[in-house]
Amino acid sequence: MNAQRQEVSAHCALYIKRLNMKIKVVDGSSLVVATVLNNIPKGTSQVLLRGKFDKVALAITNALCTKNVQVTVLYRDELKELEQMITMSNGSLALSSIKTPKIWLVGDEWDEDEQMQTLEGSLFIPFSRFPPKKMRKDCFYHYTPAMIAPPALINLHSCENWLPRRVMSAWRIAGIIHALEKWNVHECGDIMFDFEKIWEASIRHGYKPLKIQH
Repeated sequence: MNAQRQEVSAHCALYIKRLNMKIKVVDGSSLVVATVLNNIPKGTSQVLLRGKFDKVALAITNALCTKNVQVTVLYRDELKELEQMITMSNGSLALSSIKTPKIWLVGDEWDEDEQMQTLEGSLFIPFSRFPPKKMRKDCFYHYTPAMIAPPALINLHSCENWLPRRVMSAWRIAGIIHALEKWNVHECGDIMFDFEKIWEASIRHGYKPLKIQH
């Protein structure tokens, strides 16, 4: 897993260096992090993290740990791996029973069959580009990281076929915000932009949080 992240990071750096581009590469990961954090219900004290520990998952975990929200995993080897990657955990990383947390943060390479063992009324919040399979009728599923487009953005119908009309994926919005703000920085590989700064800028430019009915 670490080797895969290093390979992606190396390719990104090589791509930028060799082409000497005047444009900037923005993968949108910071706005994805901000969107997921803002989708977690206020007052949440514990979440269950499932999926690949990519840079988005790690940034979300870091942010939650600094807010004293406990981030749990199901297996001891996952906990050891996460403890090596998260330096500001403040004791907020732990093992959990699959039936304990009701807030699940789910990413790529997640065993979706695990959701069949969770508690009724659990909320699944994806940080992946594609939505998880909805296997439970007695649980709630948030949209993939996305925001409602501002009214000034015309001729917009659907961004992804699993999102409502006039809703855009956070990955796409991030590129627009970087251009509007004239931020002369890359965001790719291991590089992560300030997620609080890009969230504030997105709201200022008229994008709105996307909520679901509980």
